[in-house]
Amino acid sequence: MVNQDQMQTKQFMTNEQIKEKAPSVFSESPSPEVSKHYTHIPTTKVIEDMRTLGWDVVDVQEVKARKNATKGYQKHLVIFRNNDIVINGEDGDTVYPQILLTNSHDGKNSFQFQAGLYRLICSNGLVIATTQFEAVKMRHMGYTFEELQVNIREMVEKLPLTVESMNKMKQTELGQEQALKFAEDCLKTRFTENEMKRITIDLNELLNPVRDEDSGNDLWSIFNVVQEKIISGDFEYVAAGKVRKAREIKNFKQDQKINSEMFEVALEYAN
Repeated sequence: MVNQDQMQTKQFMTNEQIKEKAPSVFSESPSPEVSKHYTHIPTTKVIEDMRTLGWDVVDVQEVKARKNATKGYQKHLVIFRNNDIVINGEDGDTVYPQILLTNSHDGKNSFQFQAGLYRLICSNGLVIATTQFEAVKMRHMGYTFEELQVNIREMVEKLPLTVESMNKMKQTELGQEQALKFAEDCLKTRFTENEMKRITIDLNELLNPVRDEDSGNDLWSIFNVVQEKIISGDFEYVAAGKVRKAREIKNFKQDQKINSEMFEVALEYAN
Protein backbone atom coordinates (compact mmCIF):
# COMPACT_ATOMS: atom_id res chain seq x y z
CA MET A 1 0.00 0.00 0.00
CA VAL A 2 1.09 3.58 -0.69
CA ASN A 3 1.06 5.86 2.34
CA GLN A 4 -0.56 9.28 2.35
CA ASP A 5 2.69 11.25 2.11
CA GLN A 6 3.72 9.26 -0.95
CA MET A 7 0.34 9.80 -2.56
CA GLN A 8 0.35 13.53 -1.93
CA THR A 9 3.72 13.89 -3.68
CA LYS A 10 2.87 11.49 -6.52
CA GLN A 11 3.49 13.07 -9.90
CA PHE A 12 1.22 12.76 -12.92
CA MET A 13 2.36 10.36 -15.63
CA THR A 14 4.53 11.61 -18.48
CA ASN A 15 3.72 10.65 -22.07
CA GLU A 16 6.70 8.28 -22.00
CA GLN A 17 5.33 6.48 -18.93
CA ILE A 18 1.87 6.26 -20.50
CA LYS A 19 3.31 4.83 -23.72
CA GLU A 20 5.34 2.24 -21.85
CA LYS A 21 2.33 0.97 -19.91
CA ALA A 22 -0.36 1.24 -22.62
CA PRO A 23 1.12 1.68 -26.13
CA SER A 24 -2.33 1.56 -27.76
CA VAL A 25 -3.07 5.03 -26.34
CA PHE A 26 -0.51 6.43 -28.78
CA SER A 27 -1.79 4.82 -31.96
CA GLU A 28 -1.45 7.46 -34.68
CA SER A 29 -3.74 5.65 -37.12
CA PRO A 30 -6.76 3.36 -36.75
CA SER A 31 -6.83 -0.39 -37.30
CA PRO A 32 -6.66 -1.34 -41.00
CA GLU A 33 -9.97 -3.16 -40.47
CA VAL A 34 -12.06 -0.03 -39.82
CA SER A 35 -14.47 1.44 -42.37
CA LYS A 36 -13.27 4.22 -44.69
CA HIS A 37 -15.90 6.42 -43.00
CA TYR A 38 -14.23 6.02 -39.58
CA THR A 39 -12.83 9.24 -38.10
CA HIS A 40 -9.61 8.69 -36.18
CA ILE A 41 -9.17 10.88 -33.11
CA PRO A 42 -6.19 9.59 -31.11
CA THR A 43 -6.61 9.24 -27.35
CA THR A 44 -3.53 11.45 -26.98
CA LYS A 45 -5.60 14.35 -28.37
CA VAL A 46 -8.12 13.91 -25.54
CA ILE A 47 -5.30 13.62 -22.99
CA GLU A 48 -3.86 16.96 -24.11
CA ASP A 49 -7.33 18.56 -24.03
CA MET A 50 -7.99 17.15 -20.54
CA ARG A 51 -4.65 18.59 -19.37
CA THR A 52 -5.77 21.97 -20.68
CA LEU A 53 -8.88 21.59 -18.51
CA GLY A 54 -6.76 20.82 -15.44
CA TRP A 55 -7.08 17.02 -15.45
CA ASP A 56 -3.92 14.94 -15.80
CA VAL A 57 -3.16 11.23 -16.08
CA VAL A 58 -2.55 9.14 -12.94
CA ASP A 59 -2.92 5.66 -14.44
CA VAL A 60 -3.45 3.81 -17.73
CA GLN A 61 -4.27 0.23 -18.70
CA GLU A 62 -5.02 -1.67 -21.88
CA VAL A 63 -6.76 -4.98 -22.51
CA LYS A 64 -4.84 -7.87 -24.00
CA ALA A 65 -5.23 -7.95 -27.77
CA ARG A 66 -6.96 -11.20 -28.72
CA LYS A 67 -5.61 -11.20 -32.26
CA ASN A 68 -2.71 -9.56 -34.06
CA ALA A 69 -5.04 -7.36 -36.12
CA THR A 70 -6.16 -5.50 -32.98
CA LYS A 71 -2.74 -5.24 -31.32
CA GLY A 72 -1.90 -1.58 -30.83
CA TYR A 73 -5.52 -0.56 -31.39
CA GLN A 74 -7.19 -2.37 -28.48
CA LYS A 75 -9.42 -0.91 -25.78
CA HIS A 76 -7.61 1.14 -23.16
CA LEU A 77 -8.37 3.05 -19.97
CA VAL A 78 -6.96 6.43 -18.95
CA ILE A 79 -7.58 7.73 -15.41
CA PHE A 80 -7.47 11.49 -14.81
CA ARG A 81 -7.28 13.48 -11.60
CA ASN A 82 -7.41 17.19 -10.85
CA ASN A 83 -5.52 17.94 -7.63
CA ASP A 84 -7.50 21.16 -7.19
CA ILE A 85 -10.70 19.14 -6.79
CA VAL A 86 -10.65 17.16 -3.56
CA ILE A 87 -13.24 16.02 -1.01
CA ASN A 88 -11.91 16.42 2.53
CA GLY A 89 -14.08 14.58 5.04
CA GLU A 90 -14.43 15.91 8.57
CA ASP A 91 -13.12 12.54 9.75
CA GLY A 92 -9.87 12.99 7.80
CA ASP A 93 -10.99 10.74 4.94
CA THR A 94 -9.60 12.41 1.81
CA VAL A 95 -11.12 11.45 -1.53
CA TYR A 96 -10.09 12.62 -5.01
CA PRO A 97 -12.74 12.56 -7.76
CA GLN A 98 -11.41 10.90 -10.92
CA ILE A 99 -12.52 10.72 -14.53
CA LEU A 100 -12.12 7.37 -16.27
CA LEU A 101 -11.81 7.46 -20.06
CA THR A 102 -12.09 4.34 -22.20
CA ASN A 103 -11.43 4.23 -25.94
CA SER A 104 -10.01 2.05 -28.68
CA HIS A 105 -8.65 2.63 -32.17
CA ASP A 106 -10.33 -0.39 -33.79
CA GLY A 107 -13.63 1.33 -34.58
CA LYS A 108 -15.53 -0.56 -31.86
CA ASN A 109 -15.67 2.11 -29.15
CA SER A 110 -16.54 5.76 -28.78
CA PHE A 111 -14.89 7.87 -26.10
CA GLN A 112 -16.60 6.98 -22.82
CA PHE A 113 -16.18 8.96 -19.62
CA GLN A 114 -17.11 7.65 -16.18
CA ALA A 115 -16.74 9.21 -12.75
CA GLY A 116 -14.68 7.59 -10.04
CA LEU A 117 -13.28 8.26 -6.57
CA TYR A 118 -9.78 7.68 -5.25
CA ARG A 119 -9.59 7.15 -1.51
CA LEU A 120 -6.27 8.32 -0.09
CA ILE A 121 -6.36 6.18 3.07
CA CYS A 122 -6.17 2.90 1.19
CA SER A 123 -5.03 3.88 -2.32
CA ASN A 124 -8.37 2.48 -3.40
CA GLY A 125 -10.28 3.37 -6.56
CA LEU A 126 -14.09 3.32 -6.58
CA VAL A 127 -16.32 3.71 -9.62
CA ILE A 128 -19.49 5.71 -9.04
CA ALA A 129 -22.76 3.96 -9.86
CA THR A 130 -24.31 4.83 -13.21
CA THR A 131 -27.54 5.89 -11.46
CA GLN A 132 -25.63 8.90 -10.12
CA PHE A 133 -23.34 9.49 -13.08
CA GLU A 134 -24.48 8.28 -16.46
CA ALA A 135 -21.43 7.41 -18.55
CA VAL A 136 -20.78 10.20 -21.06
CA LYS A 137 -20.13 9.02 -24.61
CA MET A 138 -18.52 11.13 -27.33
CA ARG A 139 -18.21 9.97 -30.92
CA HIS A 140 -14.89 10.34 -32.70
CA MET A 141 -16.65 11.97 -35.64
CA GLY A 142 -17.24 15.63 -34.83
CA TYR A 143 -15.13 15.59 -31.66
CA THR A 144 -14.40 19.09 -30.39
CA PHE A 145 -12.62 20.57 -27.38
CA GLU A 146 -15.73 22.66 -26.64
CA GLU A 147 -17.95 19.56 -26.34
CA LEU A 148 -15.38 17.89 -24.08
CA GLN A 149 -15.25 21.02 -21.91
CA VAL A 150 -19.05 21.04 -21.49
CA ASN A 151 -19.16 17.30 -20.65
CA ILE A 152 -16.39 17.55 -18.03
CA ARG A 153 -17.97 20.65 -16.47
CA GLU A 154 -21.31 18.83 -16.17
CA MET A 155 -19.60 15.84 -14.51
CA VAL A 156 -17.87 18.15 -11.99
CA GLU A 157 -21.17 19.93 -11.29
CA LYS A 158 -22.68 16.59 -10.21
CA LEU A 159 -19.97 15.97 -7.58
CA PRO A 160 -22.08 17.42 -4.73
CA LEU A 161 -24.44 14.45 -5.29
CA THR A 162 -21.51 12.12 -4.62
CA VAL A 163 -20.49 14.03 -1.48
CA GLU A 164 -24.10 13.78 -0.31
CA SER A 165 -24.09 10.00 -0.92
CA MET A 166 -20.77 9.59 0.93
CA ASN A 167 -22.11 11.52 3.92
CA LYS A 168 -25.30 9.46 3.88
CA MET A 169 -23.25 6.24 3.91
CA LYS A 170 -21.15 7.56 6.80
CA GLN A 171 -24.34 8.33 8.75
CA THR A 172 -25.89 4.91 8.07
CA GLU A 173 -25.07 2.36 10.76
CA LEU A 174 -25.40 -1.34 9.88
CA GLY A 175 -26.16 -4.05 12.41
CA GLN A 176 -24.25 -7.35 12.22
CA GLU A 177 -26.94 -9.13 10.19
CA GLN A 178 -27.28 -6.16 7.82
CA ALA A 179 -23.50 -6.01 7.34
CA LEU A 180 -23.37 -9.73 6.50
CA LYS A 181 -26.22 -9.33 4.02
CA PHE A 182 -24.47 -6.31 2.47
CA ALA A 183 -21.24 -8.30 2.04
CA GLU A 184 -23.20 -11.12 0.39
CA ASP A 185 -24.96 -8.69 -1.97
CA CYS A 186 -21.59 -7.20 -2.95
CA LEU A 187 -20.19 -10.68 -3.67
CA LYS A 188 -23.03 -11.18 -6.15
CA THR A 189 -21.49 -8.46 -8.31
CA ARG A 190 -18.42 -10.68 -8.78
CA PHE A 191 -19.95 -14.17 -8.77
CA THR A 192 -22.96 -15.42 -10.74
CA GLU A 193 -26.01 -16.88 -9.01
CA ASN A 194 -24.87 -20.43 -9.84
CA GLU A 195 -21.35 -19.73 -8.58
CA MET A 196 -22.74 -18.36 -5.31
CA LYS A 197 -24.59 -21.66 -4.80
CA ARG A 198 -21.41 -23.69 -5.35
CA ILE A 199 -19.05 -21.75 -3.09
CA THR A 200 -18.83 -20.99 0.63
CA ILE A 201 -17.30 -17.74 1.88
CA ASP A 202 -16.70 -16.59 5.45
CA LEU A 203 -18.59 -13.29 5.31
CA ASN A 204 -17.23 -12.25 8.71
CA GLU A 205 -13.72 -12.43 7.28
CA LEU A 206 -14.82 -10.29 4.34
CA LEU A 207 -16.01 -7.65 6.83
CA ASN A 208 -12.76 -7.70 8.82
CA PRO A 209 -10.99 -4.34 8.18
CA VAL A 210 -7.43 -4.34 6.88
CA ARG A 211 -6.53 -1.06 8.62
CA ASP A 212 -7.71 0.80 11.73
CA GLU A 213 -9.07 3.73 9.69
CA ASP A 214 -11.69 1.41 8.19
CA SER A 215 -12.98 0.15 11.53
CA GLY A 216 -16.57 1.13 12.17
CA ASN A 217 -20.14 0.01 11.69
CA ASP A 218 -21.03 2.80 9.27
CA LEU A 219 -21.90 1.84 5.70
CA TRP A 220 -19.05 3.89 4.15
CA SER A 221 -16.38 2.05 6.19
CA ILE A 222 -17.94 -1.37 5.61
CA PHE A 223 -18.41 -0.68 1.88
CA ASN A 224 -14.73 0.28 1.46
CA VAL A 225 -13.52 -2.82 3.34
CA VAL A 226 -15.69 -5.18 1.29
CA GLN A 227 -15.02 -3.40 -2.02
CA GLU A 228 -11.26 -3.48 -1.58
CA LYS A 229 -11.22 -7.20 -0.69
CA ILE A 230 -13.51 -8.21 -3.56
CA ILE A 231 -11.47 -6.30 -6.15
CA SER A 232 -8.03 -7.26 -4.78
CA GLY A 233 -9.01 -10.91 -4.20
CA ASP A 234 -8.14 -10.64 -0.52
CA PHE A 235 -10.40 -13.51 0.58
CA GLU A 236 -10.71 -17.27 0.39
CA TYR A 237 -13.65 -19.46 -0.57
CA VAL A 238 -14.45 -23.15 -0.48
CA ALA A 239 -15.43 -24.84 -3.76
CA ALA A 240 -15.81 -28.61 -4.28
CA GLY A 241 -14.36 -29.17 -0.81
CA LYS A 242 -11.17 -27.23 -1.53
CA VAL A 243 -10.07 -23.91 -0.08
CA ARG A 244 -9.17 -21.51 -2.85
CA LYS A 245 -7.65 -18.03 -2.85
CA ALA A 246 -9.64 -15.48 -4.85
CA ARG A 247 -7.76 -13.85 -7.71
CA GLU A 248 -7.30 -10.12 -8.07
CA ILE A 249 -9.51 -8.44 -10.66
CA LYS A 250 -6.99 -7.13 -13.20
CA ASN A 251 -9.18 -6.64 -16.27
CA PHE A 252 -10.24 -2.99 -16.10
CA LYS A 253 -13.58 -3.64 -17.84
CA GLN A 254 -14.51 -6.20 -15.18
CA ASP A 255 -13.14 -3.93 -12.45
CA GLN A 256 -15.32 -1.01 -13.60
CA LYS A 257 -18.42 -3.19 -13.89
CA ILE A 258 -18.06 -4.77 -10.43
CA ASN A 259 -17.08 -1.47 -8.82
CA SER A 260 -20.03 0.39 -10.30
CA GLU A 261 -22.48 -2.35 -9.27
CA MET A 262 -21.09 -2.41 -5.71
CA PHE A 263 -21.55 1.36 -5.46
CA GLU A 264 -25.14 0.76 -6.56
CA VAL A 265 -25.61 -1.81 -3.77
CA ALA A 266 -24.18 0.63 -1.21
CA LEU A 267 -26.55 3.39 -2.41
CA GLU A 268 -29.52 1.06 -1.94
CA TYR A 269 -28.49 0.40 1.67
CA ALA A 270 -27.99 4.14 2.27
CA ASN A 271 -31.45 4.90 0.92
